[in-house]
Amino acid sequence: MAFFSNLFAKKETSVVGIDIGSSSLKVVQLRKERGQAVLETYGELSLGPYGGGEIGQATNLSPEQITETLKDLLREAKVTTKSCGVSIPYSRSLLTLVSLPYRADPKEQKTVIELEARKYIPVPISEVQLDWFVVPEGNPAQSMGNNSTEPLAQGPKIKVLLVAVHNDELTQLQNIVAGAGLSASFYEIEIFSTIRAAVLEPVKPVMVLDIGAATTKVYVVEHGVVALSHAVSVGSQDITRAISVSGNVSLTQAEALKKEEGISGARALGSPELVFSRIFSEARRVLVQYETMHHKSIASIVCTGGGATTKELGEYAKGVFAIDVQIADPFAKTEAPAFMRPVLEEIGPEFAVAVGIALRKLEEV
Repeated sequence: MAFFSNLFAKKETSVVGIDIGSSSLKVVQLRKERGQAVLETYGELSLGPYGGGEIGQATNLSPEQITETLKDLLREAKVTTKSCGVSIPYSRSLLTLVSLPYRADPKEQKTVIELEARKYIPVPISEVQLDWFVVPEGNPAQSMGNNSTEPLAQGPKIKVLLVAVHNDELTQLQNIVAGAGLSASFYEIEIFSTIRAAVLEPVKPVMVLDIGAATTKVYVVEHGVVALSHAVSVGSQDITRAISVSGNVSLTQAEALKKEEGISGARALGSPELVFSRIFSEARRVLVQYETMHHKSIASIVCTGGGATTKELGEYAKGVFAIDVQIADPFAKTEAPAFMRPVLEEIGPEFAVAVGIALRKLEEV
């Protein structure tokens, strides 16, 4: 009887995307109306205070603490649906790009990938959930030209992005979601959520700088697929600390100064450029590496994550890189009142993952 009651139950029209980050939780609730994604509500809660720390600082809360924080956020943001998708932190996943033998038969190709993946996953394959994406590079059978170092005898190759998440990580997330009274239909690594929400270029290579609290993720996206990724052990909390120490102000004051006054305002207390220069230096190295390996130019750079809410960052980054730099505006993919646009543009980079998750979930409606 449960089957029939579910079958004829009223279908949810609203969905929520949940981003469980290292320094905060974020939610975005959307509904589909005339084929458009309409923003209903959003919210964010810093995890620092729940762990005895400051706003904007990375934490290591227990699953039980995260569950309680999520329940608080759902209540404060007035989320009205239990239907959700949830992000998986990049640091809790494995992404690796490998070159594997090409097979024309899709079933044969699937078998090859699953067998070869065992060589690159550092734990038994039974302990992880495995997925993969073939990176588009034209016809592999014709790609054994001057750009390949593979002997012809070995046959053509394809580039495959292997994605693995440990079963324990998924179980922990499932327990958090269930404890908060939600129902999740999928869990997605945050990089793919960000791509959906923030990368507008469908074909040309784009570099994404995701400046999180503790780390910065640098990756190149081509044809919607991650072609190269790199993590930098510096993030937005390091920018806040630099301002706090140099200006002799609290971390909370430094966090506000970073967002409200921006780079030029913070410069009067302490140079945030020292932290950004390290991030940009690593990003430039990844950019050169990609362009050298693939003989292609990066079309643009998209900045996202909490660090990208630093005022004036876009102009500062344009002075560092010789290509177009954009600050992510994921809420541009949603319908919202005009008077909210300035605020949504300002906070947008922080909500890219939550928006991306909600957009995918909305496809199920």
